[in-house]
Amino acid sequence: MIDLEIRIAAFTWLEDQVKIYGGILPRNILQTGFIYKNDRVPLVAPNGIFTPKIMELPLTITSISDGPYDDRVESDYILYKYRGKDPNHRDNVGLRKAMENNIPLIYIKSIMRNKYLLEWPAYIINDLKNELTFKVAFDDMMYINNESYNISEDPNPRRAYITSSVRKRLHQKSFRERVLHAYKTQCSLCRLKHKELLDAAHIIPDSEPDSQPTVDNGISLCKIHHSAYDNFFIGISPDYKIIVRKDILEEIDGPMLQHGFKDLHNISIQLPDIEKNKPNKNFLDIKYQKFMKA
Repeated sequence: MIDLEIRIAAFTWLEDQVKIYGGILPRNILQTGFIYKNDRVPLVAPNGIFTPKIMELPLTITSISDGPYDDRVESDYILYKYRGKDPNHRDNVGLRKAMENNIPLIYIKSIMRNKYLLEWPAYIINDLKNELTFKVAFDDMMYINNESYNISEDPNPRRAYITSSVRKRLHQKSFRERVLHAYKTQCSLCRLKHKELLDAAHIIPDSEPDSQPTVDNGISLCKIHHSAYDNFFIGISPDYKIIVRKDILEEIDGPMLQHGFKDLHNISIQLPDIEKNKPNKNFLDIKYQKFMKA
């Protein structure tokens, strides 16, 4: 019972931190953690499977970008690698016990240095010993400790639906943060710097099979230019030039059309400093050909 109380206290504390930091938390906040009665409860440590000193079983599992383990997000679950290759390592045993007892965890995803996305409650739903991997699914807080059923290969459609929603949310938040960071948090067309008004626009939409969740498939755009790009009011050529549609150039309207669109024609977009983060020219060409047809 005390174990569950600590977990619920952690969930409540995280809700407050998300309100403060907007959903992406810095590592130092997670390292410091919160106070439960007279004990400090941190949420992260160097190892990915973390059990605070006052607890017997793991509280958090962390996936590190470019880390040593191949953790993957699938359609209705997450594949989380064992610590090392020994199934009987105490961390792996701890997650196995968490699975057997339907114990909720916190899933932490590193999206870049010192920035983390968190989702909870997470549950271990299967142990794939031959693959040295656990399957992780998510649920709603309202169901914590309300149900008891066989967790192995959980057939619960609610968890599958919630996990699918979490997967999309993790992708969207991670993609946005990495793209905006690459572009120094400004629109690559008009240089607007207010983060609340910026989007990470996909070049190849993520609904298409060839889309990649990588920074080179994204461009930082303000909401107006994002909509204009998606609806082919403007195009971006493979040599990074902004091309305004001919009928828009010929249209007579107010200052927004003039300064927000016409004045950008044939100007180069602002590019990331790091070469690998620059828009993929093949992706740009695919989108640009559609713009030309439109």
